[in-house]
Amino acid sequence: MLNHGFARVAAASPELRVADCHYNVQQIIGVIKQADKQQVEYLVLPELCITGYSCGDLFLQPKLLEAARKALLDITAATAGMDMVVIAGVPLSVKSRLFNCAAVIQNGAILGIVPKTCIPGYSEFYEPRWFAAAEELEVSELRIGGTTVPIGNDLLFALDEDGNISFGVEICEDLWVPVPPSSLLAQAGAVLLFNPSASNELVGKADYRRQLVASQSASCVAGYVYASCNTGESTTDVVFGGHSLIAENGQMLAESDRFTHESTITIADIDVPRIQYSRTVMGTFRAGKGGRNYREVLYSDPSASMKERELARKVGDNPFVPGNPLQRDERCREILAIQTSGLMKRIRHIGTKQAVIGISGGLDSTLALLVAVRAMELLGRPASDVLAVTMPGFGTTNRTYDNAVGLINALGATLKVVDIKDACLQHFKDIGHDKDVHDLTYENVQARERTQILMDLANKNGGIVIGTGDLSELALGWCTYNGDHMSMYSVNSGIPKTLIQYVVKWYADHEADETVNKLLHSIIETGISPELLPPSATGEIVQLTENILGPYVVHDFFLYYMLRTGASPGKMLYLAQQAFGGGYTREQLVGWLKVFITRFFTQQFKRSCLPDGPKVGTVSLSPRGDWRMPSDASAALWLREVEEL
Repeated sequence: MLNHGFARVAAASPELRVADCHYNVQQIIGVIKQADKQQVEYLVLPELCITGYSCGDLFLQPKLLEAARKALLDITAATAGMDMVVIAGVPLSVKSRLFNCAAVIQNGAILGIVPKTCIPGYSEFYEPRWFAAAEELEVSELRIGGTTVPIGNDLLFALDEDGNISFGVEICEDLWVPVPPSSLLAQAGAVLLFNPSASNELVGKADYRRQLVASQSASCVAGYVYASCNTGESTTDVVFGGHSLIAENGQMLAESDRFTHESTITIADIDVPRIQYSRTVMGTFRAGKGGRNYREVLYSDPSASMKERELARKVGDNPFVPGNPLQRDERCREILAIQTSGLMKRIRHIGTKQAVIGISGGLDSTLALLVAVRAMELLGRPASDVLAVTMPGFGTTNRTYDNAVGLINALGATLKVVDIKDACLQHFKDIGHDKDVHDLTYENVQARERTQILMDLANKNGGIVIGTGDLSELALGWCTYNGDHMSMYSVNSGIPKTLIQYVVKWYADHEADETVNKLLHSIIETGISPELLPPSATGEIVQLTENILGPYVVHDFFLYYMLRTGASPGKMLYLAQQAFGGGYTREQLVGWLKVFITRFFTQQFKRSCLPDGPKVGTVSLSPRGDWRMPSDASAALWLREVEEL
């Protein structure tokens, strides 16, 4: 499959005239040709699109059924020479029973026919008057156009070159029942689910339909393509809007406009390897076929003759942060609630007198302080039960120090200032290290001195040390082993760096008073730094983390796609180029990718002994939960691919 396993799918709603098969075939073939030009691999057309869904008792007329069968053969012939798979709706008579079917077509041949399982006969739907349900089918094969093809709702279409890639078909109402056929098809291995539909419009129904498609794609961990008929259907009693939807594992990738009076085609690229990875990680589909045996129908690779193409889906540059402001606010509120609840339970369980926390004036320690103060307040205890310790060292600037002290006082926590410079100088002397050599030892001495102070104060005051390190730092190992790496409860360990600023900003805008709000915004605007190296002559931060490692937004992007989707280095680079556009050069992205993979592997030993901390999102590096990796695993396989990039 091209483009790192993305499958191009389309949901089309051609213009139609009720019962005019000749006209409808011309429109359908036009849409097929248009889809082929756009390198679509799977095209889903509406339910009964060859005749129209709203033919009523005309469905019983032999003339219409004969015309529909001939039209199906004409459409099939039009696909000769095309690798694209086409699913088209057609009524077919089998042993004097009429079935509402979807024909699966590829390269001039009908691969199989799937009859509708659930036949609605309520409200505006009268299908039992004309159609039998799939269970009433008495044959497993059908002779059509001089060829015998399989027919039944027990068909699973599998790629002949890779049995792990398969799709299934259900029709309209099949999706709206308690246990849709697509659920069983997914359990049997279908990663793509196609629904030719004829769903009329009612006030509010589009929202429900949208939720239904997204939800089914999520519960099945699959790509779901839904194509409904349009305004060309009869409007005697109802109106059809031509609503087409494409979803992947709960995410809506593409959606058509409704109530258009022309043929429409909606296209998106579905990440098939991501679906397969998610299923493997979850293990949800290991239960087998849900008690049903499916017949496997092979089809050829629809991307075989495709060329390289632009990706037909949006790739956000910040996958941990919702782009919608309302969703982002809700996400931040929920994260704070999870963090606060986790810490409250720990404090209540231990019966600790104090929460001891080191405050640097940076984002991470700021968020941890906000969580600690919230926890105390919700426990009915004063904010002064939080012992906030700021420990200026060789790299501390006036800005970060003033922000730290100001925030502690404004929140009502207990402030303690411990200058660590003299203790560090004594330690340099003890171990024989030149204080003017600003190497890793110089930096780590300060980090461990701060941790020792916090641990000792916790012992002295009957408290626990609250960790401040975040998910991004843990991924890159950007922490001092047994220094800031260690605590007694790490409230930020599940939150990536790119999201923390939004959580702090949410608190500033929704829970903080004017003084705290101003301080928090100043902290957000401060460059990210461990402040372990002396500042410039003008007192500015010299040691900026992102100048050393690369942008956190890029590393968080790599972290998300490696752990959440199982993407290879090549695919991560491909997606990063889509996401960041011209913001970074290919060479920069490859360089940072190498840094990420190297550090991710070499720094696992720090993650193997992490303190407790709450999981807040789908990506976590806890050695007791989501990520169990040997500390001595080799990165060679991944780095070789990076070198080839």
